[in-house]
Amino acid sequence: MLIKQKIAFIGAGSMAEALISGMIKSKRIPPSQILVTNRQDGKRLVELVEQYGVKGIRSEELNLELVDIIILAMKPKDIEGALESLKNQLHPHQLVFSVVAGIPTKTIEDKLLEGQQVVRIMPNTSAMIGESATAFVPGKHTSGISVLLAEELLACLGTVYQLDEGEMDIFTGIAGSGPAYIYYLMEHIERAGIEAGLDSNTARKIGAQTILGAAKMMIQQSETPAELREKVTSPNGTTAAGLEALKIHGGGKAIFQAIKGAAQRSKELSWQIQEMISEK
Repeated sequence: MLIKQKIAFIGAGSMAEALISGMIKSKRIPPSQILVTNRQDGKRLVELVEQYGVKGIRSEELNLELVDIIILAMKPKDIEGALESLKNQLHPHQLVFSVVAGIPTKTIEDKLLEGQQVVRIMPNTSAMIGESATAFVPGKHTSGISVLLAEELLACLGTVYQLDEGEMDIFTGIAGSGPAYIYYLMEHIERAGIEAGLDSNTARKIGAQTILGAAKMMIQQSETPAELREKVTSPNGTTAAGLEALKIHGGGKAIFQAIKGAAQRSKELSWQIQEMISEK
């Protein structure tokens, strides 16, 4: 289904690049089927064309009649103008994806013509290597066939979850922002290794492999996180000492609060963006 789909990115920032990279590395979408445009930065378009072999087009030259899927990947402040310019160029059979954080499908639908198919998506930056946890929410006009197409397209980026609109904030807190928590953890693992005499590269690789192995155990085994933790922990052993230090210093609480804080901020940004759009 994907091989013949013509995809146009409106916006050429880091998230657009992550999606483009994941799609192309999946080998399920030819670079020639991907068009990229943005409003001002011509140099950025050249970079993406040279790096991925996609087609860079100035916004005024983009012919949406030839496009099947439009992916909105601009900054939230720019989406209203983009929707206004796209409104009368789209057809109901075309599928509009939005990667713009904080904007529900209904807000986008209300700015387009009645019946437009819209899908809100939330990948993370691991889409760059095909390992994203990606959520999507179909709009009220999105057909069953288009939902299947969305799942197939997003599967190029990693693992896909269809959620309700109200679940997107907590998904953002866990998966959208989650890679940053892991990188922050890795910073401290690397630092501990260096202080103990390892070189930075070795410490980094050891930490990364340990996280990767634990993640694969979680995916492939049926045990809960608590059960897997207990299997690793011998009484009065090294792991027990490490876990005790985490408890003393609030390691678990810190992760819990990080997710809640990111989810709450996602909700606040959504309100702010929707108010900004509704006031215009």
